Amino acid sequence: MLNPSEYLDSNGPLAQKLIDFSPRKQQMEMADAIAHALDCETTFIAEAGTGTGKTFAYLVPALLSGRKVLISTGTKNLQDQLFHKDLPIVREALDIPVSTALLKGRANYLCKHRLGLAEQDCHGESKIHIRKLRQIRNWQVKTKTGDVSEIPEIPEGDSIWPLVTSTSENCIGTECDDYNDCYIVNARRLAQASDVVVINHYLLLSDMVIRENGFGELLPIADAFVIDEAHQLPDVASSFFGTRVSGYQLNELVSDISSEYLAEINEDKALLELCDDIKQTVADFRLAMGLPVRRGSWAEIKDKPELTKAITKLNEQLEELKTALAPLAERTKDLDACYNRTINIIQQLSLLTVEPPADHIHWFETYKRSFSINLTPFDVGSEFKQQMDSLPGSWIFTSATLTVGNKFDHFLKQLGIIEEVDNHAWDSPFNYKDQALLYIPDGLPEPQSPQYTSAVVEYALPVIQLSEGRTFFLFTSYRALNEALEILKDKIDFPLLVQGEKPRDALINDFRKMGNAVLLGTYSFWEGIDVKGDALTTVIIDKLPFASPGDPILKARIDAMRENGSNPFFEFQLPNAVITLKQGAGRLIRDYLDSGVLMLCDPRLRTKPYGKVFLKSLPTMPISKELDYVETFFKEKIHKDK
Repeated sequence: MLNPSEYLDSNGPLAQKLIDFSPRKQQMEMADAIAHALDCETTFIAEAGTGTGKTFAYLVPALLSGRKVLISTGTKNLQDQLFHKDLPIVREALDIPVSTALLKGRANYLCKHRLGLAEQDCHGESKIHIRKLRQIRNWQVKTKTGDVSEIPEIPEGDSIWPLVTSTSENCIGTECDDYNDCYIVNARRLAQASDVVVINHYLLLSDMVIRENGFGELLPIADAFVIDEAHQLPDVASSFFGTRVSGYQLNELVSDISSEYLAEINEDKALLELCDDIKQTVADFRLAMGLPVRRGSWAEIKDKPELTKAITKLNEQLEELKTALAPLAERTKDLDACYNRTINIIQQLSLLTVEPPADHIHWFETYKRSFSINLTPFDVGSEFKQQMDSLPGSWIFTSATLTVGNKFDHFLKQLGIIEEVDNHAWDSPFNYKDQALLYIPDGLPEPQSPQYTSAVVEYALPVIQLSEGRTFFLFTSYRALNEALEILKDKIDFPLLVQGEKPRDALINDFRKMGNAVLLGTYSFWEGIDVKGDALTTVIIDKLPFASPGDPILKARIDAMRENGSNPFFEFQLPNAVITLKQGAGRLIRDYLDSGVLMLCDPRLRTKPYGKVFLKSLPTMPISKELDYVETFFKEKIHKDK
């Protein structure tokens, strides 16, 4: 059999199949290194600079390996692109009989049972609500997968979806009359029978957590695991290896109980009244946490008298609910599931409203109409590594941003990998020395200055004019974005696109079509966006992306690291900021023909010793502090044909 690299060279099947395919030394080397890790069943860490073509670099050896391979990526959008676009291209080019499957989390699949309940319980609902249920029912008759993304007219975040999809809590499993035709069950059956399965990090971690209790359905059957966009994995892991109760979760429980009781029993009103009382207590609980929408340490609010009263009342009501449900649980499978959910929430709430374990962060988050209480372990790496060790086979981790100062130490530590593992960082094949310019202007105030954002906009304006729009203006906070927007409205004639006006993908499509727009975005625009060509020639970043020191999770981690004698700034805050900056900077050059200016406004790049760590982690390109040099670059590289 050929080495994977031979499938990726100028005479290989991919070059013959794809008109715009160009062989890349980095891609071929990476493919062979991954093939070696798959053959030897070892762990391999690969950083692949922008343009390496890492997707093909792992897909080719994965499909050639003959192993059961689980591929996990960062988001559902990337998951869909990988499964519907990249994977079919490689499979067809290699011409080998590999079966594939796409698997998402429960919330992405219609639940026939809950759709029926929602239709029974729609009396008094709005015409819009009833129309949506009718749309879903009409689609349900035709769909084969039950994937809710097939109905674009009902957006992903619509309030109707939780009513007609299931969670691990409210699913009644084999007791369900629709079990044999269940969309999620069928999707999992297909995944278990396929050679290559594409999932996302949330599903990967969810399966790990379920597996701890003996119910994991995917991980035990895989021979190899490819983790794409691996830099996102530690953050996702922190949300799974912990405990959480939310107001939404409580309201969903009592709504499900009310619906099932009315549909199947409906003997007296006492249970329904108790459910209504619990909803009111949940609302009181939210008010007792304070009006602002924020995150904070649980210690800040736990002794508030009104909150203590709400906790006591909620615990008493949940115990009363458990007692009321006990005899009813034997009469319907849905109320039996609700009874078990109630017991579970009582146990979790008890854990979350007392003193936390010493190795956890105890925090809360408030939303407009809901809240959550959370316990997050300080060290998710040890739990993740424990899962890895229990699953024999190859583990491949890859991303464009895994190293800090050319070292993988920070990433390895986050995942609890302390032993020596093979790793390699491939530079981008793009010629940054010729295609890009890094502009770090002199004269800006320190970032803590009240005038900082207005000064950033003042310095950015001539660059935006030289670029003739075609700019991503990336911010580290909504406050700075909104302040900049108010100034820019009256200062430029180019179209302004602002995060939040439309869904992210719609804004990016508008940006491409307009060809001269200025897009203002925060962190969701720093990664996972690919704009090739002349529509984007400038990326401006307002500050070095250090996480907010007021965040309760970060603050607790910093305090714990200090107590253990560690240096939280150099061991945690700085590495995370470097990786985020690399992601933002990576938006600029996306093709061999691209050219552009990366403007980093933060003066700490020059005034602080750690500024060198950021600069060392970026692709090597010319650096200037002179606007005249920027003007010359645009004339010679971008506007040369005008």
